[in-house]
Amino acid sequence: MLFQRDGGLQVQVRSTIAALRELAMPGLEIELVDTNRQRIDSYDVIHVFSAINGNYRAVELATEMGVPVVLSALLSPGWSRSAGWRARVADQLTGRLTQWNVQTSYAQTKRALQLAQMVIALGEAEQKALMDGFKIESSRIQLLPNGIAERFFQADAKRFRQHTGLEGPFVLMVGSISPYKNQQGLVRALAALDLPVVLIGQAQRQHQAYLQSLLASPNVRWLGQLEHHDPLLASAYAAASVLALPSQGEVFPLSVLEALAAGTPAVMTDESALSLPGSAFALKQLRWSDTDSLRQAIQEFVGVPPPRAAVSALVQTFTWRRVALKIADCYQLLYERRQQGSGDAV
Repeated sequence: MLFQRDGGLQVQVRSTIAALRELAMPGLEIELVDTNRQRIDSYDVIHVFSAINGNYRAVELATEMGVPVVLSALLSPGWSRSAGWRARVADQLTGRLTQWNVQTSYAQTKRALQLAQMVIALGEAEQKALMDGFKIESSRIQLLPNGIAERFFQADAKRFRQHTGLEGPFVLMVGSISPYKNQQGLVRALAALDLPVVLIGQAQRQHQAYLQSLLASPNVRWLGQLEHHDPLLASAYAAASVLALPSQGEVFPLSVLEALAAGTPAVMTDESALSLPGSAFALKQLRWSDTDSLRQAIQEFVGVPPPRAAVSALVQTFTWRRVALKIADCYQLLYERRQQGSGDAV
């Protein structure tokens, strides 16, 4: 079901594959596994994206077949020691009440993390969540952020301005339309201001009423879903005065990184693994439900915009090539370990 929707996870998977292929490294062949036609043990290394949504079965199967696994965890940084303890207690109670016929999602996620030979965390906050919430050893965790496509660094506002007719300042929000993403909180925060809000993203059927409630505001404009490679998306980032992402939680939001690359400051939830030292002049991370602080931060960025070149410089090192080189090193390390293990067994 992975590619039946489009979002940050899908972008990450496709971008990782493309960046690894562009390296053109001798002996490195990358492909998306088709489990209906290909056996996992025909590969040297398997890379699984996301520790949730039943992916523990893929990790289990690869382990049974002797294929090492790199697991991009993509976990919420909200997993603390206390949250992990509560989840383990709930798992024990669930098991005893059902004679161990029912597993919690926590147990499945933890199994995937425990079986994987290497776990990738997108930032220090996610690394801490892995260690505190799931008791994963730091030696098994690699810190590797997402990358940003070069086109976002080179984005120009002209295309978006011509397409929409918007000439003045506006706030942009990119992401699926849903209560979890909290577009309504953004609209409420800016209700007293004459400041347009542009929404880009898809609304699932169950959230159509939510979308209509947003569009009832005269300052809201919805552009629908834009493909990640659409030049209009990059142009929207460059044209915006501020990117807002007051969702209830984000792992490592690509939309924020892409906006910063385009030189646009961002205001977002503090429930995230994203951490950029020295970024306070261009990135505000707030409690997702704090509409007063959200409004104030947006007003400050609109009133006194930070220098776009300085904003872009914050994420200058987040290139997909750099990320791909490090991921390729992870693959190589696990491949060599597997070969050494095979040699020891002969």
